[in-house]
Amino acid sequence: MAKKQTRRIFLKRSFGSILTVLGLGSGGFLYANRIEPSLLDIQEIQIKHRLIPDSFDEIKMIQFSDTHLGFQYTLQQFNKLVEKINSLQPDIILFTGDLMDEPNQYTEINKLIPILKKLHAPLGKYCIFGNHDHGGYGSDIYRNIMETTNFTVLLNQAVPVITKDGSIIYLLGIDDAMLGNPNLPLTLKNVPKNTFTILLSHAPDLAETASQYPIQWQLSGHSHGGQIKIPFLGALVTPPFGQLYPEGLYSVGDDSPLSLYVNRGIGTTRLPFRFLSKPELTIFTLKPEI
Repeated sequence: MAKKQTRRIFLKRSFGSILTVLGLGSGGFLYANRIEPSLLDIQEIQIKHRLIPDSFDEIKMIQFSDTHLGFQYTLQQFNKLVEKINSLQPDIILFTGDLMDEPNQYTEINKLIPILKKLHAPLGKYCIFGNHDHGGYGSDIYRNIMETTNFTVLLNQAVPVITKDGSIIYLLGIDDAMLGNPNLPLTLKNVPKNTFTILLSHAPDLAETASQYPIQWQLSGHSHGGQIKIPFLGALVTPPFGQLYPEGLYSVGDDSPLSLYVNRGIGTTRLPFRFLSKPELTIFTLKPEI
């Protein structure tokens, strides 16, 4: 009982400190707790590279990440997100981890599966593990959900994406850095040289390692953009493996640098707030570069 009271006091003090730092009154509390978490920001990014085949010109990929269903984010909200993604008519759908906040505690899997099944992309749906997907003995739960809903689960694997004329790019997916065992050499083992590659890594900071391999782009999530940011100061807290690159577009490495994009995610975790860090859906359009 004493342990629970200590934890409760700690959470209350932490919560109070955050409100004080942010200067949140009742209106600010409502904004950070109810309004900003529901304000979907759609970012559009062009991916240009000389290794992209001509037949991939204007191919559209949509990335979503970090839904954390069961904490604050609901199935009703998720269903609207799925409808929005489908309305954008993606060719490829990418999910970069943390589907449920606590997989082994989530009680609405039977309702979740039909919603995920509705997502449609003619060139495939692909996903990777995040730390919450592994947490709470959730690895098998997450894999079963994603495979049941026609996602290809990439666990230290590479798969070709092939257009009608036989042109190929490769999608790579590595395990989570916090609770998994990422293995880039294994992932790249059967990928031909001089092929355009996109790496899915839940943890953005693995770009430091990925930039040493023949990988052109990395797409990540995990950091939530800090989730709560202070004007002029940035994020209050960033997670392990999400501290170097918290959000947005980066160039990593010196020779043939890796392009990294970090999506802010959809849901929240630990604290049910977003402040100056809106939920994000990212649209990537492929463009051959002459």
